[in-house]
Amino acid sequence: MIPPFSSASNLMLLAVESQQAAQLRLYHLGLGGSAAIDESVLMVREKLDAFGAAAGVMMSGGSFDDMIDGYRAIVQANVRRLSRES
Repeated sequence: MIPPFSSASNLMLLAVESQQAAQLRLYHLGLGGSAAIDESVLMVREKLDAFGAAAGVMMSGGSFDDMIDGYRAIVQANVRRLSRES
């Protein structure tokens, strides 16, 4: 049985993790230079890829939680990468 608040808690965790990723991204963009340009291009590409993956999950009959799990995995990878670069 699925706990009744699993989707809500999963979505809340995505929001918190996304905020952390946004903070780290803004820091890196604020440093300027060619690294900031590279980061902004990577950010747009990752967002398009994440949207495509989420659309694929939904079109293949995946659940809302499956889609959120996919987004969380991408966001967590970004937080790890951006934290190492700080």
